[in-house]
Amino acid sequence: VQLVESGGTSVQTGGALRLSCAASGFTVDDYAIGWFRQAPGKEREGISYITSADKYTAYADSVKGRFTISSDSAKNTVYLQMNRLKPEDTALYFCAARDSDSFYYTFLPGGYDYWGQGTQVTVSS
Repeated sequence: VQLVESGGTSVQTGGALRLSCAASGFTVDDYAIGWFRQAPGKEREGISYITSADKYTAYADSVKGRFTISSDSAKNTVYLQMNRLKPEDTALYFCAARDSDSFYYTFLPGGYDYWGQGTQVTVSS
């Protein structure tokens, strides 16, 4: 099982980015995928997830209305579209996978089994 994030870069406030999480060794139709981020000196924060079967999505309040998670089965990739970026969105962004669509621990790092290496997003004012 492998997850590879990409798409992180530096942008200005108000800009947009799309992060990708490419999966291998499993299909995104069988695993729930979560997006997390970690800023320097802060704990890893769950910001969004998508379930495997129904593609149900949920968001943390900090990103709701600005970020959108989606899944492309053909490419076996999950995306995170980030709009209206703010300096406080600056962080290392990770995707993670779990083989359960349970609604428990969906925003907690301990609820996931597999992790990517992260991609850096920097938003300047």
